[in-house]
Amino acid sequence: MSTEAVLEGLDPEQRAVAEAVQGPVCVLAGAGTGKTRAITHRIAYATLTGVVSPQRVLAVTFTTRAAGELRSRLRLLGAPGVQARTFHAAALRQLTYFWPRVVGGEPPKIIESKIGLVADAARACRLSLGRTELRDVASEIEWAKVTQHRPEDYPAAAVKAGRRAPAEVVDVARVYAMYEQLRRERNLLDFEGMLELTAAVLTEHREVANQVREQYRHFVVDEFQDVNPLQKMLLDTWLGDRDDLCVVGDPNQTIYSFTGASPSHLLDFTREHPDAKVVRLVRDYRSTPQVVRLANGVMEQAKSGRHRLELVAQREAGPEPVFNEYDDEVAEADDAARRARKLIDEGVPAREIAILYRINAQSETYEAALAAAGVPYVLRGAERFFERPEVREAVVRLRGAARAGADAETDGTGLILTVRHVLSGAGFSDQPPEGAGAARARWESLAALAQLAEDMAADDPKAALADFVAELEERAAAQHAPPLEGVTLASLHAAKGLEWEAVFLVGLVDGTLPIIYAEKPAQIEEERRLLYVGVTRARVHLSLSWALSRSPGGARHRRPSRFLSGLTGKTATPTPVRADRTKRRAAKGPQPCRVCGRPLTAAVERKLGRCEDCPSELNEELLIALKEWRAQVSAEQKVPAYVVFTDATLQAIAEHGPESMEELARIPGIGKVKLDRYGDAVLTLCGG
Repeated sequence: MSTEAVLEGLDPEQRAVAEAVQGPVCVLAGAGTGKTRAITHRIAYATLTGVVSPQRVLAVTFTTRAAGELRSRLRLLGAPGVQARTFHAAALRQLTYFWPRVVGGEPPKIIESKIGLVADAARACRLSLGRTELRDVASEIEWAKVTQHRPEDYPAAAVKAGRRAPAEVVDVARVYAMYEQLRRERNLLDFEGMLELTAAVLTEHREVANQVREQYRHFVVDEFQDVNPLQKMLLDTWLGDRDDLCVVGDPNQTIYSFTGASPSHLLDFTREHPDAKVVRLVRDYRSTPQVVRLANGVMEQAKSGRHRLELVAQREAGPEPVFNEYDDEVAEADDAARRARKLIDEGVPAREIAILYRINAQSETYEAALAAAGVPYVLRGAERFFERPEVREAVVRLRGAARAGADAETDGTGLILTVRHVLSGAGFSDQPPEGAGAARARWESLAALAQLAEDMAADDPKAALADFVAELEERAAAQHAPPLEGVTLASLHAAKGLEWEAVFLVGLVDGTLPIIYAEKPAQIEEERRLLYVGVTRARVHLSLSWALSRSPGGARHRRPSRFLSGLTGKTATPTPVRADRTKRRAAKGPQPCRVCGRPLTAAVERKLGRCEDCPSELNEELLIALKEWRAQVSAEQKVPAYVVFTDATLQAIAEHGPESMEELARIPGIGKVKLDRYGDAVLTLCGG
């Protein structure tokens, strides 16, 4: 491909990025503005003009999917030798290569999940932690490690940062210290340790640093607003005293601060590099003007507008976003399923529809509603695509066919027909099987491969079966799965970087978005950006909804998310067509969470009747009234407030809203003595 061909079709701002072939460069790119297009064309232009060879470029991003997308686009642009990897993949590659030379001996085993080791550490510390608490302690350890805090520093750092630790900070620090001890004893290395050790090897061994810096002269970092201190340290180590760096990010999409990510690296880039070229991409090619207007409206209310990007729509007009209010979550889910079914019947592919929610525990209601409505769905993150048996079998068949020279024709049609013929031997057919069981899931996996062949043929009509197999193997190595034919169910965090023709944003109530534990202004603003991310995932159809109660017949005291204030216009309240609820199976298990159905292990969870991170029906006004009453009683009786009722008990009362002594007595922590002493007063508050 010629250099001029690489620049053709770029808008003025994208072209400015592509032609800025030497760093430092900072690209502030809004959602849907073609940032991937801009940076891939920049890399291709730099290599084609001879500024840098492809092998000297390292493009770094945060997900294997994004890295795979970068490699695919660069290959089409004539720059196949460029390395595009995640921070962890790049670090692991370097560490593995240099380990025999600088360390020697058996290399440590990489652990993908900390949960098992955290559980062992907790037992060694004689602490009893439930499933949710173990997961949260693992998250705290990750945060401490990426922000470079050792176990002895953790308590003070957690308090200063306002962390909501799942246990006493001193206990988390003890588990953290024991986790590190067990990890070293068992010769294990976690992802954070991998980055830290790679940076240490480069810092302590000059010959290694020189070799890496000779290999990589040209750096591009995508999603720079999500870089954490540990990743920034590794990047600085790679760079040394050079500044040939291009960073790309969107301050409006900073949604991972709770993990230690900091947008300051993006926002302060020009302070670190005063001579940096800054380019702003604001032309939105993804969404209709109606969706873009709503996205801008969400961010107009933000308290901090530093470097805020206001999008300018480039597409033709589409339908207005729809706002719906429902009596309960079941009605909300049933109507989302009905409307998804309607879109599919009107020609929108199921894979182009997504239902997005704040936390994963919300998915169950939507899974049941979609299943009852006969709508296929894909739960994002549930299973790795290339590890499915039917996909493994299909790849083996395709590899064998490629070796046998099955694709005599070299045009795009030949590739498509050959792939479909090979897949037919694995059970693929033009029409999907009836129902939504295992046979349908198998067919959808094979259909995704067939669709991928069509996409490849459209991009490169000369692509052969061997090229397609190579693409599959590269995708498998990067876990870059093709889209499956089903409505996507995903959390808002998991949806970042993706887009669909139609998006349903559900469960938009205060206490869920913003989440109840977002208390500080900065945390609230991050929740606002999360809504912005959800809105900007939609190309044409966008629905935003909330339910006044969790369960049918429940108290309707929920309020729409505060972020919707001034945006909803005239709210429609439809009478939804409900699916047959008799087809839904109730969650089983001892003491199940009333939201997600999982067994409850921690005492506070059993008291609340739900997992701590599951959304609640909290009546905030009632909780405030209960706390004021408790303060008055504790002062009169001259006892600590918790002697009257603990915070967890008051929260459980505010969530359940008991209307009788019998209902109040069912709440754990309220025995006969407290019922006799305080029952009438509590019920009066609940009734008021």
